[in-house]
Amino acid sequence: MDSILTLLIFFPFIAGMFGFMIDQKSIRAYGISVAFIEFALSLVLWFGFDSQNPGFQFIEQFPLIPQYGISYFLGVDGISLFLVILSTFMTLIALIGLTIEKDVKNLIISILFLEMTMVGVFVSLDVIIFYVFWELSLVPMLYIIGAWGAKLRIYAAIKFFLYTFAGSLIMLVGILYMAYLYYQATGVWSFAIPDWQLLVVPFHIQLWLFAAFFIGFAIKVPMFPFHTWLPYAHGQAPTIGSVILAAVLLKMGTYGFVRFSLPMFPDASIYFITPIAVIAIIMVIYTAMIAYAQEDMKQVIAYSSISHMGIIIIGTFAMNAEGITGSIFLMLSHGIVSGALFMLVGNIYDRRHTKLMSEFGGLAKVMPKYATIFGIMLMASVGLPLTIGFVGEFLSLIGFYKVSPTMTFLAGTGIILGAVYMLSLYKKSFFGELTNEKNKNLKDLNKMELASLIPLVLLVAYLGIYPKPVLNPIDNSVKNMIELMEKKSITKEAKELIKKANSIEEAK
Repeated sequence: MDSILTLLIFFPFIAGMFGFMIDQKSIRAYGISVAFIEFALSLVLWFGFDSQNPGFQFIEQFPLIPQYGISYFLGVDGISLFLVILSTFMTLIALIGLTIEKDVKNLIISILFLEMTMVGVFVSLDVIIFYVFWELSLVPMLYIIGAWGAKLRIYAAIKFFLYTFAGSLIMLVGILYMAYLYYQATGVWSFAIPDWQLLVVPFHIQLWLFAAFFIGFAIKVPMFPFHTWLPYAHGQAPTIGSVILAAVLLKMGTYGFVRFSLPMFPDASIYFITPIAVIAIIMVIYTAMIAYAQEDMKQVIAYSSISHMGIIIIGTFAMNAEGITGSIFLMLSHGIVSGALFMLVGNIYDRRHTKLMSEFGGLAKVMPKYATIFGIMLMASVGLPLTIGFVGEFLSLIGFYKVSPTMTFLAGTGIILGAVYMLSLYKKSFFGELTNEKNKNLKDLNKMELASLIPLVLLVAYLGIYPKPVLNPIDNSVKNMIELMEKKSITKEAKELIKKANSIEEAK
């Protein structure tokens, strides 16, 4: 267990290198085996995790460039633990459901390399190491979209890369200045996240640093108005690319807000609550309306993904345990549900080579298993009680209700709009008369497709009914972070808001 985080990071990379020696016939089984071992290692991490300890665990640290305080520093807490598990689980599920035949060896090796970068982002406690993995994650996704995507794949890949890379460069400026501030305050260089979280930064500098980090994270989420790259990326990416992009890569941005923005710049975070909430509400309502106007099933889910990420932002900036815990749980549920929906669209695309709803109708008659699983995931997406989607959305909105009931009401309309466009999609595609001759002989889900989707269905139901095993570790780490924010707050407004939120939690 002493080096389990290092093993989790580099095992898929090393296995990917050996993958070049595997023949085309065996590479699919090899990739699934590697992903399964990686997922098993993440479960070992969970079983060894002390849920009552809110701090970082499984710490690994040794100096890399000691004169500048750069070290190989890893660790997980309740906030990052389940994002690591989400990364390994969704990679495994995506590989099980993989249907691409073109150059499949390079695709699987790219996915394994991408898995390394995703895990690296969530376990890095040195900001430079975090940034290296953050940037490296762009390379395999750029390749996956550009090499295996649809007709406009090159445009979509370049747009994805330029948007996210530009945001990362601005964030890098903030990282370097934050390190300089730490050096000025202590006389030593450090890029360790725990060290930075203890540093009290003057309010006017917090505002600028918050903005620098915000742009990098906001583009990755993506928040309005930086969201335009995502529909292109999803629309042109192969199914496996869309699954991992929606399930994990977008969560890097929201994770960055929780890991960096809130504990390091608490006063600036509270200062910007209103404009951020306005942007989030625009994301929720505006993209939901665009989703309703789409004719392409994949585009409906792509815009739906942006809308749900708006609820995550609302919960994150609630500044209380309920909202932040709910937003982290919603990251997990959104990853599972959106990943499943993109897989389901990929299943029907493989059969008909179209994603237009006008080409379908009456699918429930010829593909009952497919229609049932799609319906379950649809209900989870709109936040039906007793599904995984309800828990995170409810906690996020309840948390922000303490900040602004009016804004919470506006954000809550996104749930109603979500039901409208998702039920509209389901009605057009699955009900009515089976009029298109091409749909009459469609085959239902095969064994491999069911093997990739049934675990997601079980998680949607189980964590919707009993989320406690996941919520407890997250909640403990979130409360620990809020205590840190209260101690570091230097403005009267921040102290009052955080103290009020804490007092409500204690009363409960």
